Amino acid sequence: MEKTAAEELEILYRDTWLVAINKPSGLLVHRSPIDRREKRFALQMLRDQIGAYVYPVHRLDKPTSGVLLFALDKEIAQRMALSFRTHEVQKTYLAVVRGYIEEKALIDHPLKQMLDTKVQKREGITKEIQEARTEYERLGTVELPYAVSRYPVARYSLARLLPRTGRKHQLRRHMKHIFHPIVGDTKHGRGEHNKLFREKFGVHRLLLHAKGCHARAADRTSSVPGA
Repeated sequence: MEKTAAEELEILYRDTWLVAINKPSGLLVHRSPIDRREKRFALQMLRDQIGAYVYPVHRLDKPTSGVLLFALDKEIAQRMALSFRTHEVQKTYLAVVRGYIEEKALIDHPLKQMLDTKVQKREGITKEIQEARTEYERLGTVELPYAVSRYPVARYSLARLLPRTGRKHQLRRHMKHIFHPIVGDTKHGRGEHNKLFREKFGVHRLLLHAKGCHARAADRTSSVPGA
């Protein structure tokens, strides 16, 4: 049975060593004990699509869309993964956030380590306080004629986010910390704003998109879905 176009991943870039895709929101990168019910994974879908083994070199949260890089060689994957861990690779994100943010600023706010599995929690692993830094820039603003909470109108910003460290849910937690949570974030966001976007615009996802991935071996960006 042939795949339909809807089942195929958008390939942004491919060479001898690397493949970059535009991961849809709601798709896991690979199998995870956190979500055992999921049956679809970007890793297996891409392997089936191109007929070759691929190896993930970094992660994107399930609700986040955008550039996701795989290697076609295990050794290259290890080298690229190290580049991500040592921040030789700069990732750029776009997000829609509540309110009007500053034109440009740095969030330097330590975050408590988030444990990945129930096993870690049962074993009583101590959560460490980790340094975390995120730069952001305001790209645009909008005021919508809808009352939210005690405010007569709703204001939002389009932000470019540059994580300078790589903590779990760092961007989502940092934007919550400065009282400008990302729209569609059901864990760190504001329910009334998520509801507004669902009811008025049919948005049922986290409005966080990995726009670009810049490294010595690759430099590719993807377009924001629907833009």
